[in-house]
Amino acid sequence: MAASLRLRGAASGLRYWSRRLQPPAASLAAVCSRSMASKTPVGFIGLGNMGNPMAKNLMKHGYPLIVYDVFPDACKEFQDAGEQVVSSPADVAEKADRIITMLPTSINAIEVYSGASGILKKVKKGSLLIDSSTIDPAVAKELAKEVEKMGAVFMDAPVSGGVGAARSGNLTFMVGGVEDEFAAAQELLGCMGSSVVYCGAVGTGQAAKICNNMLLAISMIGTAETMNLGIRLGLDPKLLAKILNMSSGRCWSSDTYNPVPGVMEGVPSANNYQGGFGTTLMAKDLGLAQDSATSTKSPILLGSLAHQIYRIMCAKGYSKKDFSSVFQFLREEETF
Repeated sequence: MAASLRLRGAASGLRYWSRRLQPPAASLAAVCSRSMASKTPVGFIGLGNMGNPMAKNLMKHGYPLIVYDVFPDACKEFQDAGEQVVSSPADVAEKADRIITMLPTSINAIEVYSGASGILKKVKKGSLLIDSSTIDPAVAKELAKEVEKMGAVFMDAPVSGGVGAARSGNLTFMVGGVEDEFAAAQELLGCMGSSVVYCGAVGTGQAAKICNNMLLAISMIGTAETMNLGIRLGLDPKLLAKILNMSSGRCWSSDTYNPVPGVMEGVPSANNYQGGFGTTLMAKDLGLAQDSATSTKSPILLGSLAHQIYRIMCAKGYSKKDFSSVFQFLREEETF
C-alpha cells in the first residue's frame, strides 16, 4: 500500500522537502496566554512558513504542543517556549490523540503518515488526524483508508490565505471527512482561521483548494502582466494599483498581495519576494490541478498555461522566491 501511495504521490508531488524561511526568532512565551488545565496537548508536524504561525496560534489559544519538523532548527523556538519537541511523527502520535500536519507535497504526507517512523506506527485508536497540506485528493483518500484501519479518523483541511493570514489567524480551511467529526476538527481549526468550511467526504477539501490555487495562479499572472504593461506605458505603479482596486479588475492578487515592489508593504514583493508561498509549491499545486483535469476530462486552458509558466520560473532560478515573483520574471524575460 505504501509503495502505491508513493508512486501516486510522485506523479503530483516533489521528492524533497522545500527548505522554508522561518520568521525572525521571537519569544513565544511573550505572546502565549495559556489555560493549561482545560487544554490537552495537540501534535503539530511541519513548522514551515505556514505551519510555524499556525502552531503559534494554537499556543495563543492555550493548547500545549508536541511538535516535529524534519529540520530541527524549525522546532527551536517552540522548545525555548516550553513546548515538547520529539524526534519523529510516530513519537507525536504516541503522545497526542489530535494531530495537525502541514507539509509541502503528497510525497511528504505519505512519508509522515505511512513511513518507517510515521504516524501510523504508533497512532492511538480514536485519534483525530487533520492534514492541512495541499496534496492530491486521491492520496488523501488513500491515507484516510489506512488511518481508518487503525481505528482513527483522518480529515483533509487545506488552507487559503497565505502567510499573512496564518500569522493573524484568519486562514480559510476547506475540510473533507466524516461530517460527524467536523465539530471536533473545527474546535482546533477555528484557533487558526476565521473561516472553516465543510466540503464533504475526504478529498473534497483538497479539491476545493486545488481549484482555488489554480485561480490564484491565473490571477497573479494576470495582475503581473497588467502592472508590467501599465508601467511600460508610463503609469505610476501605485496609481495603477489604486485604479485597478476600485475597478472591475480588482482581485486578491492586486489589492492584498500586489506583485510589484514598492506598491504595498508587508508582502513578499516588498522583501525581494522572500517568504510567502514559494514558486515551487505553486508549480506543484498547478500540477495537481493538471492531473485532476486530466482524470476528469476538464479543459483548463489558462490553468495549463499557468502551470507551464511556473515550471519555467522554477527552471530559471525562481523556485525559492514567492510565487508573486512572476512579475519580476516577466520584467526580465524577453521571450514572451
